[in-house]
Amino acid sequence: MSHDVVADALNMIRNAKKAGKENIKISRISNLLIEVLKIMKQKGAIKRYKIDPKEKSIDITIGDLTECKSVKPRFSAKQDQVESYRRRYLPSRNLGTLIISTNKGLMTHEEAQEEKIGGSIIAYFY
Repeated sequence: MSHDVVADALNMIRNAKKAGKENIKISRISNLLIEVLKIMKQKGAIKRYKIDPKEKSIDITIGDLTECKSVKPRFSAKQDQVESYRRRYLPSRNLGTLIISTNKGLMTHEEAQEEKIGGSIIAYFY
């Protein structure tokens, strides 16, 4: 296990999906991971997640998801560079979501382009 909680969690979700599992328990959590899961839930990639504060873990039910990965190294992208990263990581124009950390919090690449701001590329899923 590495020190990147988000990358570890997304790898566990991807491996569980490939193994045909629908539920997964992640034992290491962070605020960044929770924000990433919120975006994934909004887009339907996961059906639900439940945080257990006593055990410091998250139970996740996987939804409509094919691939999810963390971007390493975390590239900084200006507002006009977001499109090139979207083309690099996502399979087609209307499929998938980049998660970008901006000065206004975590948001999808569509929201970042609407607000005309850049940030650091955290992860992607489709």
